[in-house]
Amino acid sequence: MHIGIPLETHAGETRVAATPETVKKLLAQGHQVIVQSGAGVAASIPDDAYA
Repeated sequence: MHIGIPLETHAGETRVAATPETVKKLLAQGHQVIVQSGAGVAASIPDDAYA
């Protein structure tokens, strides 16, 4: 399955659709995950945490 994690566009929204830990679990299950650059910034999660 292909899963996309988008950047939140609503003003004041700080949640992100998936944490780096969740992404790692999905990858381990064989899914393909694409995280949009900046998706976790409002939640203080840098892009490199998803690498």
